[in-house]
Amino acid sequence: MHMNSAPHLLTEDRPEFDRLLDEALRTAHERPGLDGLGERLTAEQLRIMAVGASALLAAAAAAEYDHYVKVRGAQREEIRSTPQADYRENGRKGSDGAGITAMVAVLAPVLAATAMVIFLLVGYALKAVDPEPVFAETMLTAGWLFGALTAVTLFGAVVALLVTAVRNRATEVVAGDGADAAPDEVTLAREAWRNALLERGILPFLREALTDPAAEPVPPALRTPKAGRIPNLGYTRPDFTSPGSPSQETRPGYTPPDFSSPDFGGPDRAPE
Repeated sequence: MHMNSAPHLLTEDRPEFDRLLDEALRTAHERPGLDGLGERLTAEQLRIMAVGASALLAAAAAAEYDHYVKVRGAQREEIRSTPQADYRENGRKGSDGAGITAMVAVLAPVLAATAMVIFLLVGYALKAVDPEPVFAETMLTAGWLFGALTAVTLFGAVVALLVTAVRNRATEVVAGDGADAAPDEVTLAREAWRNALLERGILPFLREALTDPAAEPVPPALRTPKAGRIPNLGYTRPDFTSPGSPSQETRPGYTPPDFSSPDFGGPDRAPE
């Protein structure tokens, strides 16, 4: 017996099959040919049947699935070959440096303004004392110097925040442009496989199951003229021939021995 492995979904794609099946059953009353759901078979019964025939349904969209897997594998290989670790590390270092700069730019005006308020309050309080201390004017001078420093650092903080925002925005745009090019092809291949699996596999299977629950439903895409309703999954069943009836068997050729009874005569008759 010659046998080839039937197409099976990868483990990571099984949830997608389950989602498509659940979607088809959930919207069955809106689809032609599935409005009889619940009369002959329930949704749970159909789901069990479809899950059991998942390899058969997947074979209906084998070409699209093979293309999807190849495109996805090529994308992953490209991602692995790209020095993403260096890019992330450099980006992380840049983000850390920008974060420290922004923190200093925000804290400097606050600290300078706090020092200005303290020196000015102390200076004016000392000037109100009689006699006026000699360092009262020094405190006022220091307070106004910190006021000027507050203005300068506040302007620098605004500029630093604007530069950081523009830099982060530019980085996000570049990262988005690089990430959107490859997944587009993968997304298209995935949608093509989902549509083929739904339209050529799941929906015909459910329609046929509802039409004739006693028969084994097979998607039309997998039928062959000779096989009829039995799908051709790449293997042939062995041929069995029943033995002939006992009347047709050839019996061993032999003849039974010929036995003859002895002749016996009367007492007045001599034996021959």
